[in-house]
Amino acid sequence: MIIKTSEFTLSAPRVSMCPNDTKPEYAFIGRSNVGKSSLINMLCNHKGLAKTSATPGKTLLINHFLINREWYLVDLPGYGFAKRSKTVQQQLDQMIRGYILQRQQLVNVFVLIDIRLNPQKIDRDFIDWLGQSSIPFSIIFTKADKLATSKVIPTAKAWMDTLKDTWEELPPYFITSADKKTGRDEVLDYIGQINQELTEKA
Repeated sequence: MIIKTSEFTLSAPRVSMCPNDTKPEYAFIGRSNVGKSSLINMLCNHKGLAKTSATPGKTLLINHFLINREWYLVDLPGYGFAKRSKTVQQQLDQMIRGYILQRQQLVNVFVLIDIRLNPQKIDRDFIDWLGQSSIPFSIIFTKADKLATSKVIPTAKAWMDTLKDTWEELPPYFITSADKKTGRDEVLDYIGQINQELTEKA
């Protein structure tokens, strides 16, 4: 897929305020500081599209970006550690889960995982919740350039193998680096493939 246009549409504090549109939506989410904004900017080849910050957890709303005027890339707040009160964290959690469970236009959730870290319980809990909720999702490993090249694929496969204790069928996964633009074509082609299937069904 070639991205010709990418534009910010709106930021919504709850699912009921998301765009009144039928275009398919692809949501991106991960732990704070997983490199989500950098990945989104890399995918869209638009450096300032999603705001990056040195402070984890700056995304507090449901952000919609219209891509090629055909589909939406949705930037969701991160889960996990960030300097937030418990009340704010609970509100964000409700907003995230409300969007994922209620948004009919959502066709896939990309869960971002920092490939350098050992499997984290918070990531596993979120992935299991998606499965239990019958939400289609894929995994994107980020920051692959921070590992030795020889370790990247074995590390990703080892992480995926940890899911086999409860998952009969593993979700698709992608290995990316925002700095090196690794995995960009694979992720975009995957989205393009889903869009094509949706068009054929319509």
